[in-house]
Amino acid sequence: MTAQTIGKRWSTGLGGVIVSLIVPVGILVVWWFGSLNTGSPFFPSLQSILETFAETWLSEKVVTDVLPSLGRMFAGFAIAVVVGVAVGVLFGRIRILAYAFNPVLQFFRALPATALIPVSIVLLGIGDTPKILLIAFVSVFPVLLNTIDGVRNIDPVVEDVVRSYRFDKAQRVRWVQLHAASPQVLAGMRVALSMAFVVMVVTEMLAATNGIGYVTLTAQQSFQISLMWSGLLLLGLLGIIINGLFVLVERRLLRWYVQDQED
Repeated sequence: MTAQTIGKRWSTGLGGVIVSLIVPVGILVVWWFGSLNTGSPFFPSLQSILETFAETWLSEKVVTDVLPSLGRMFAGFAIAVVVGVAVGVLFGRIRILAYAFNPVLQFFRALPATALIPVSIVLLGIGDTPKILLIAFVSVFPVLLNTIDGVRNIDPVVEDVVRSYRFDKAQRVRWVQLHAASPQVLAGMRVALSMAFVVMVVTEMLAATNGIGYVTLTAQQSFQISLMWSGLLLLGLLGIIINGLFVLVERRLLRWYVQDQED
C-alpha cells in the first residue's frame, strides 16, 4: 500500500471527517460568543437564530414550504437528467447532430436563469410547472455536454470488441456507452444538482407563494431578520446534505472506476 493510497483513505475516513469539522465548529463558536451582546438588528445572536430556526423550520413549514421546494428541485433535476442523458447519447453517437445544434446549445447555455424568469411567468404563470421547467432547463446542460464527451471518448478497442460480440444497439448503449461514460455523466449530474438548488431558491424569491426562498425573502421585507438568517442557515444545511448524499451514491456507482484509478 503506497503512501498516496494511505493518504486518500485517511482523508475519506474518520480522520478526514474530524479535520473537516474543525473550521465550521470554530466559526460557530466565534459566532455564538461574538453575537451574544450585539446590538445590531441586522445581526441577531446565533442563539436567537437557532431558536427561530427550531420554531419555524421544525414545524408545519416542513410541509408547507420545505417539501414543496425540494419536490420542485428534484422534479426539475430528474427531467434534466433524463433529457440530458438521452440527447447526450444521441449527439455523442451522431456527431453531425452535435455540430449542427452546438450554436443553439451554447446560446441557451449562456442565458442566466434570472433572465428567463419573466418569460416563464408570462407563458406559464407562477405555479409549480414554470419553476420545474426552468430548473430542468438550466440544469440540463452540464448533464448533456458531459454525456456527449463521455460517449465520444469511449476507447475504440472497446467498440471493436462490442462489434465482434454483435451487441444490438440497445445493449451497446446500456452496457458499453453509458457504462463507460458514467464517470463524466455523474460529474455533470453533480454540477446540475447544484444549479438546480440555486435556481430553486431564485425562482421562489422572484415568483412564488411558498417555499424556502419565498419565506426567506418575505422575512427580509417584513424586517424579521432572525427568520431571514434561519432561512439562509436552512439552505446551507440542505445544500451540504444533498451534496453529501449525492457523493455517497456517486462513489457507490463508480466503485469500479475508483478501483481502476487506484490500480
